[in-house]
Amino acid sequence: MQTVYLDNAATSPIDPGVAEAMIPYLKEDYGNPSSIHHMGRKTSVAVESWRGRIARTIGAGSAEIIFTSGGTESNNAAIFGALENSTRKQIITARTEHNAVLYPVEQAARMGFEVIYAELDEKGLVQPRVLEELLGEDTALVSLMHVNNETGVINPVPELAALCRSRGIPFHCDTVQSIGKIPVNVDDLGVDFLSMSAHKFHGPKGAGALYVRSGTPWSPWMHGGSQERGRRGGTLNVAGIVGIGKALEVAVEQMERNAAHITRLRSRLMEGLRQSLGPKVRFNGDPDGGIPHILSVTVTDSRQQPLDGEMLLLNLDIEGICCSNGSACTSGTIKPSHVMLALGYDEAMAKSTLRFSLSKMNSEEDVDKAAKALTEVVARHSGA
Repeated sequence: MQTVYLDNAATSPIDPGVAEAMIPYLKEDYGNPSSIHHMGRKTSVAVESWRGRIARTIGAGSAEIIFTSGGTESNNAAIFGALENSTRKQIITARTEHNAVLYPVEQAARMGFEVIYAELDEKGLVQPRVLEELLGEDTALVSLMHVNNETGVINPVPELAALCRSRGIPFHCDTVQSIGKIPVNVDDLGVDFLSMSAHKFHGPKGAGALYVRSGTPWSPWMHGGSQERGRRGGTLNVAGIVGIGKALEVAVEQMERNAAHITRLRSRLMEGLRQSLGPKVRFNGDPDGGIPHILSVTVTDSRQQPLDGEMLLLNLDIEGICCSNGSACTSGTIKPSHVMLALGYDEAMAKSTLRFSLSKMNSEEDVDKAAKALTEVVARHSGA
């Protein structure tokens, strides 16, 4: 049975060109970039070259890029680094953020910070007027994602960040699900901190980066060495840095073509599910205006009762269809999606939600097989 992989928001297959670019730094050019001998200098040159190329891709300066192990570390570093020496004690975020933001924010609350969760609209977006009412003299940081990892909705980040900038409040944005898929430029967005992770856009796992706008108050979060100009201790993952740089370049070069292809696939998947499931399927978030690579659906039986998500996933897996019921960081649990709960779903409906996430490597045949498989699973378990 051929596997149909539709869980690209969890991780995406590495682009062959990216893997090829990384291989020399795993085999021949393996020197530590902190070493002063010629092997170390060679890898140090590679690191700085890719730092500059990544920076130019997002409209940043080279010195504003800090390499990390991925999105979770970047989010933690941005949040705790911004709060370290702040005299203000309030954080604003949303309950639909990834746990890589929510958990650090909860830890900050235990440290004495007040956390305020912005109200969401019916699509799960934070509207500027809502944020404006929450901002105050004690606001230390606002952390709101660009694209939601479960529903694919796109927050109006430029407007949100502009409100913060006008009040001198740092703005952090998790762009893990947007960068490489839609245009991301730090000045267009107006952000002070930006997190990214390579494996979401066909790069390697364990490689990420944090953008910190020059002049923004921030303290290093990870200590242990003088790497990254003293901003992040630890031996640099040279192959991973090459991988994230190359993956981002490829993604941006192919962005328009990939977006058109993936949009067609999502439309085909939606239409297939509409025709075969009718009122048994509900599309969440903003399927017509959200990012094209994510489609969130809630599935019910013939009586409009929610079907068990774990059952759906296991049955789809038997049919060779790989998808998820939300963030990969919470997979393996029976808890309902915190995103769907925040959107007003009860626990049963939240558990009956599936996420299909597409990539440039998917085909029309893939989405047709997924629609057919889900239709058959629902029919077996809904009495119709």
